[in-house]
Amino acid sequence: MGAALGDVLGFAAAVAVSPLPIIAIVLILATPRGRLNGVLFTVGWILGLAVLGAAMLAIASPAGASARSHPATWVGALKLALGLFLVLFGARQWHRRPKDPSQAQLPKWMNALDRLTPVKVFALGLALAALNAKNAPLTIAAGAAIGSAGLPVGQQIAWLAIFVLIATLGLLVPLVVFLLGGERAKTTLGSWKDWAAQHNVAVMAALFFVLGLKLLGDGISVLAS
Repeated sequence: MGAALGDVLGFAAAVAVSPLPIIAIVLILATPRGRLNGVLFTVGWILGLAVLGAAMLAIASPAGASARSHPATWVGALKLALGLFLVLFGARQWHRRPKDPSQAQLPKWMNALDRLTPVKVFALGLALAALNAKNAPLTIAAGAAIGSAGLPVGQQIAWLAIFVLIATLGLLVPLVVFLLGGERAKTTLGSWKDWAAQHNVAVMAALFFVLGLKLLGDGISVLAS
């Protein structure tokens, strides 16, 4: 059980350091309605992670994710599939990274952040958490790890809440800095955005490659036992 819950913390930390959501919230905070939209974006993100994680728990519990505190065979197969996806995704991202970090370009949709309504900003946060190809596999893996730990329902919910909280730190830190830092916060957040934009692809490629190998190993271990 301890190893599974340790994996949950690792997955949460990986989601928390995703550069694109961090860049997005910094850009949102710089818009005229930055205070409101920043909060809505974060709430959407939290809801997206919580819903996806809860859905995985709902599937895992009745499907028998654990047998005598040992992960079920289908959990091993799921981890194997997720691990393979992340390894291939990480390798693809690494191959596509810009040779010169200063030449890195942000996704085109970020140019429209200052024109989004509050509802669309909320929906964006929801989508980046629950539908993003980088974050969704990690959230699914975390839900599977919690479901396979043999915990009572209340403790499963508590661990999911811990996962969501840690996974949201990457957004909460810029939001708190903005709300409390005043004008000085703009310079700090701007430097964070520039660094994240330049190293986004390389950071995520290395992160997902390592986590993918970890999931592959876990999946093989479950299936072989």
